[in-house]
Amino acid sequence: QVQLVESGGGLVQAGDSLRLSCAVSGGALSSYAMAWFRQAPGKEREFVAATSNGDGSTFSADSVKGRSTISRDNAKNTVYLQMNSLKREDTAVYYCAARNRGGPMVDVRLYDHWGQGTQVTVSS
Repeated sequence: QVQLVESGGGLVQAGDSLRLSCAVSGGALSSYAMAWFRQAPGKEREFVAATSNGDGSTFSADSVKGRSTISRDNAKNTVYLQMNSLKREDTAVYYCAARNRGGPMVDVRLYDHWGQGTQVTVSS
C-alpha cells in the first residue's frame, strides 16, 4: 500500500518562502504521477501543481504560477513543492497525491493515494 507523508508546513509571513516535501513509501515514485492540492477552510480542495511519471513534465495552477515549483527525486522517493512570495491566500492545508492512471492532472478524482496534509499559514 502506497503511503504519502507531507512535511514542511508552518507559519510564515507574506513574502516568505517555504518548501513542502512528500515522502512516498510502499511503491516506486517513478510509477506515479504526483500532485499537490490544497484546501482552505470552507473551500473545496484545489489543484496546485503536478508532475508526470513519464517525462517528468510539470504543470501549475494559475494561482501559483511563477511563484511555485514542483519537483521530484525518484531516487529519494520524494516530491517537493517550493513556494515563494507567499500570500495570505496561500493559507491552506496542503496535500500530496499520487496516481498511476491517465487523465487531466488537475482532476482531484483521479488520484488514488493521499497524504494526511500539512498546514501552511501565511500572515500579513
